[in-house]
Amino acid sequence: MKLPEKGRPHEALLAEMRALQGGDADWRHGKIFSLIYYAGDDVVELLKDAYATFLYTNGLSPAAFPSIRKFESEVLAMTASLLGSSEAAGNMTSGGTESILMATKTARDWARAQRPEVREPEMLLPVTAHPAFEKAANYFDVKPVHVPVDDDYRADVAAAREALTDNTIVIVGSAPCYPYGTIDPIPALAALAQERGILCHVDACVGGFLLPFLPRLGYEVPPWDFSVPGVTSISADQHKYGYSARGASTVMYRNKELRRYQFFSYADWPGGLYGSPTMAGSRPGGAIAAAWALMHYLGEEGYTRLVGVSMETAREVMDGVNAIPGLQVLGKPDASVFSFTSDTVDIFAVGDEMDKRGWHLDRQQMPPKLHMVVTFAHQGIGPQFLADLRESVASVATDGPAPGGSAAMYGALGTMPDRGSVDRVIRDFLDSSTEPREDPQPAEKP
Repeated sequence: MKLPEKGRPHEALLAEMRALQGGDADWRHGKIFSLIYYAGDDVVELLKDAYATFLYTNGLSPAAFPSIRKFESEVLAMTASLLGSSEAAGNMTSGGTESILMATKTARDWARAQRPEVREPEMLLPVTAHPAFEKAANYFDVKPVHVPVDDDYRADVAAAREALTDNTIVIVGSAPCYPYGTIDPIPALAALAQERGILCHVDACVGGFLLPFLPRLGYEVPPWDFSVPGVTSISADQHKYGYSARGASTVMYRNKELRRYQFFSYADWPGGLYGSPTMAGSRPGGAIAAAWALMHYLGEEGYTRLVGVSMETAREVMDGVNAIPGLQVLGKPDASVFSFTSDTVDIFAVGDEMDKRGWHLDRQQMPPKLHMVVTFAHQGIGPQFLADLRESVASVATDGPAPGGSAAMYGALGTMPDRGSVDRVIRDFLDSSTEPREDPQPAEKP
């Protein structure tokens, strides 16, 4: 495919793009349970207007765009307050992965300055920690040391203590972890970090804009934020349960002194003095502006309402799943994120049956399970979802996996002892996902 010789009309292009969009997952009606966080058409319109208004701004230069500086600084101050601190300092990033990359880079550079005897830095990760930490470990040459979870799918503190070495520079906990929706024992993990004089990062990319509102609704939440002694940094995404436009996350530190290890500066470039707070150079001002606008639009009252709907729907669905013979929710999720499995039927085959009924559930492994992130967009889906789930379980129990479904592939890849081969399958998929094709339908995920 080559660049067209002549341009095409505006309306013709939009018509083609909208037609292609028709093949995407139906996020507006709650048929997908990850990737998209939709809070209503009024929010969509505000985000579109705010983003478009600042489309041609660049967060790289607060001097050129003081409006973006104001927006980012106020988003960070509001986020710090939600995370239990009036003193925390941070920056906005493009998403949870970049926030985690920055927290890891900060820990590495802090250790270089404060613990120069550490030559081979390590970070302690529960096996449920997001793969972005593995990416960060790979990028910044920090060894990941994995800690098992206990029977309730929370990080095993005793195992974490045993895994500590003189090279450990940071301990990670999740609030909540993505696979099971459970909050790790943050006070105990942070206490271990304090004992060793090292850092403790809490990954609240999913929970950062959900957990603060749960106590107001009567839900009990284990301690997890800056109110916990020893927690030194937290990542929290505006574009997840903060419901903002994509490209908006925060990484927050207990104080400005720690944040300075995140920054990059270069004083000897002929092009001028250069400094960058995060991984990116140019940063889209539209994402920053949209996050600021939405936080002011919703306020505490609006977020509490959205969180209340998400939690009520999640509890309804979890209770319904547990009531279906052979299915069970794994652990005791603390929020509206959870997974479920089966001891009687192929759970991936159940997922295939649900696909036929228009639902898109994520497949997960170790053990095989289906995963749900319930948001405001899922309000009212409980009865139909559970009815379709019961039908799907019955169909698999009677007829077995449907021919041509993904159950065999997911099952085989999840249990292959040679994980290097599975890595190659993933890389093959990544290769194929950027190859132009006449058929506009996306390639099937591995």
